[in-house]
Amino acid sequence: MMHGMARILVIDDNETMREGIAHTVKRMGHEVVTAASGAVGLERFREKPFDFVISDLKMEGLDGLAVLEQIRQLDPQALLMIVTGFGTVETAVHAMKLGAFDFLSKPFPPEVLRLKVTTALEFIAQRREREKLERLNEVLREEVEAPYRPVPTAGRAGAETVVHDMIGQSRAILQVLETVRRVAHADSTVFIQGESGTGKELVARAVHRTSKRSSGAFVKVNCGALTESLLESELFGHEKGAFTNAIKRKLGRFELADGGTLFLDEIGEISLAVQLKLLRVLQEREFERVGGEETVKVDTRIVSATHKDLLELVRQGRFREDLYYRLHIVPITLPPLRDRPEDISLLATHFVQKLRGRTGSPATDLTPAAREALRAWSWPGNVRELENAIEQALVFCDAELVDVCHLPAHIAAARAAARSASGGGGGGGLPVWDGSKPLPDWLDELEKRTILDAWEKCAGVKTRVAELLGVKPSALYYKLEKYGIGG
Repeated sequence: MMHGMARILVIDDNETMREGIAHTVKRMGHEVVTAASGAVGLERFREKPFDFVISDLKMEGLDGLAVLEQIRQLDPQALLMIVTGFGTVETAVHAMKLGAFDFLSKPFPPEVLRLKVTTALEFIAQRREREKLERLNEVLREEVEAPYRPVPTAGRAGAETVVHDMIGQSRAILQVLETVRRVAHADSTVFIQGESGTGKELVARAVHRTSKRSSGAFVKVNCGALTESLLESELFGHEKGAFTNAIKRKLGRFELADGGTLFLDEIGEISLAVQLKLLRVLQEREFERVGGEETVKVDTRIVSATHKDLLELVRQGRFREDLYYRLHIVPITLPPLRDRPEDISLLATHFVQKLRGRTGSPATDLTPAAREALRAWSWPGNVRELENAIEQALVFCDAELVDVCHLPAHIAAARAAARSASGGGGGGGLPVWDGSKPLPDWLDELEKRTILDAWEKCAGVKTRVAELLGVKPSALYYKLEKYGIGG
């Protein structure tokens, strides 16, 4: 059954019949507009769309078949029912062939009219649901949802806690997950702040999956990847002909997330004009599609995220203060990876297990030296950078353990620098020339020792040795031959 009130147009040049149909349909709870001729009916249809049209067959001027034909030209999906007199069944069948949804023979009792209107509106509701599902499938094909593992019911220090790929035992990440648990069964708007790569989308998905809306859709919009006009169309949808190339109506992501969760990523990128429309949806739960007049009502939970300082944007006049406070009901701040070093090892192990199949690597874990190297790096790209580093290491690793030589060169170099700075490592730091031999000979010996150390770290993989040392392969081959390294 179609939800709520439908808009129905009744066209008939007989006032008694016209008002009788209108009265019956109004009593069903629908909005009814009447027209005393086919020409007036077409004019009303052009002004504003209707869910269903009921038209008499025989009228002065434009008859029912002409009205049917012209309405179908205006909207090929329009549903129209022809009202026919006794003995005109052949004409009614012809009308069906022209695209009429149904016909009604006079005289008829009110219950038959009600039944046929109900059937038509059920058909419309099913068609709209199919349209929504097709559009939702199109949106969801753009991103494959990550496998989900539920949030544990209780967190404790030292315990591994997992939400999708959110893993950690640090106090900071456990606080985030506790907030996710607390907000899950409320319907409050959630605001997530954090640097790029910290896992803001994972938190948004966790909020959705653990909420009473989990059976609804989780729909994402990357606000920073679209122009203002495209973003408006993606959020609110558009009607046919709203702009060039708008060849049919498109449902916006607010409609797709009705009953579910809408994740607005990089909310700090939206224009002031779109901010105003978004504020209205948050306040009134309704909007109009671009190029349309129909008011669409939605029940959607909003989760937004940004890496920017929104309060600073408010001070600069680039973000509406009233919208900021509408979005900022439940704030969640995600810590950068450098502030949760105790989680790096857990995350690295998780990513080895997650990515070993994709890369074809036999590795199941990391060596202590590799873990030391990971802890020595500052991770400006946060968890996403760590995942990429582990994937790259697995591509090069054909052993059971990922070692330093398999890691990206800059991460391996960070470990070497940290060990030198602390006086650790085999050489006890960089040696100082003591004048016991000529400087060129001393430098050659130091270079040979450095290359030998890199050779050992990289298990003799020459391209990795060159990367670790920061030299071109051709230069390395010359040095290897000079010092007789590698046979």
